[in-house]
Amino acid sequence: MPEKILFKYIDEPGQDTIKVYMKNGGYTALPKVLKEYTPDQVTDIVKESGLRGRGGAGFPAGVKWSFVPKDSPKPKYLLINADESEPGTFKDRQLLERDPHQLIEGSIIAAYAVQAHTGFIYIRGEFGYGAKQLLRALSEAEEKNFLGKNILGSGYDLTIHLHRGGGAYICGEETALMESIEGRRGLSRVRPPYPAIVGLYGCPTVINNVETLSNVPHIINKGAEWFASMGTRKSTGTKIFSLSGQVKRPGNYELPMGISLRELIYEYGGGIFEDRELKAVIPGGSSTPILTPDKLDVKLDFESVVEAGSMLGSAGVIVMDETTCMVNVAWRLTRFYQHESCGKCTPCREGTYWMLKILERIENGKGESGDVELLLDICNYIEGYTVCPLGDAAVPAVRSTIEHFQEEYDYHIRNKTCMVKGKPVFK
Repeated sequence: MPEKILFKYIDEPGQDTIKVYMKNGGYTALPKVLKEYTPDQVTDIVKESGLRGRGGAGFPAGVKWSFVPKDSPKPKYLLINADESEPGTFKDRQLLERDPHQLIEGSIIAAYAVQAHTGFIYIRGEFGYGAKQLLRALSEAEEKNFLGKNILGSGYDLTIHLHRGGGAYICGEETALMESIEGRRGLSRVRPPYPAIVGLYGCPTVINNVETLSNVPHIINKGAEWFASMGTRKSTGTKIFSLSGQVKRPGNYELPMGISLRELIYEYGGGIFEDRELKAVIPGGSSTPILTPDKLDVKLDFESVVEAGSMLGSAGVIVMDETTCMVNVAWRLTRFYQHESCGKCTPCREGTYWMLKILERIENGKGESGDVELLLDICNYIEGYTVCPLGDAAVPAVRSTIEHFQEEYDYHIRNKTCMVKGKPVFK
């Protein structure tokens, strides 16, 4: 079995408590950092490891930390993005609930690296149990002086607050997340300036994902070369793949970057439910373009998935079999993005609304000639014209299903029924 990093003790009873976490080697990286390394040295170690953001963008974590100006007179902030809301993605939730101290230790080290003295964990509002677990874990860490004043006698102070969001998908976008913490509606900010320079309360800010920060203590303990030895040259380490849909064994799987999509679905996921034929796969959460069965041997790393025509994103792998109507897939996902659009940008606000209306009439047996072309036209007027990536995220479900399965759209429009198994759209 491949070596596990984040899930090594995930199923051990009590791993969510500080006692068991420390028994399994937890909180050994933190004193090492405070005693042996300067903040710049910590940043360099993370750079050398090749650790890239696990929230979707895949930006190198250490490089992001290095953007924070060292001579700024303003306070610096660390924001931990626990607003996991990408459909098909459920890895961070498991880390929060079962091994919260791993995240807290990684967050303290990251805060030390950028010399932030205040941190915020922004957790999705629906994660009630995760919030409860984090509050207890933060309290345990404070009792051991891993948080608070003069941590372990080092002279370094850090307070981490838990901030519960309101359940808006847009707040997973880093600038909307900052707006929410500041007490305003979650609307994305125009960039530049970027958060590293002008972030929370106008101060330098680093924002990292839960899975990203959870890797940091292990990199400190075992070294950058150890982490870089796993995965591929440009996509190092392991990745938690959230496998869902029509597979026999859905769930979270921590595997080295670069395993094939075929291996994930058929070896770890047990294959397609009821041994049906694979039809399509969304490889990186619902905001990424679908892949067809001819791409099964693509390696699941950031570069290879892009070359195959999609994105690794948050690694939420959604499997669809031969019984799936792709028009229905586009309609369901567009309904989500239309509902979650914050409304700030006209292309996103209006574009997702009209895409949904057109898909609804196709689904309702009222599709018209030219609807497919109109959908593609709207996609072209959304993508690249919005303040944040939500508009771009709404496009792949429509564009890629048309690209690979236009015959299903044409059949819906022409025959007023679904092409899949000859089932009617409405009974």
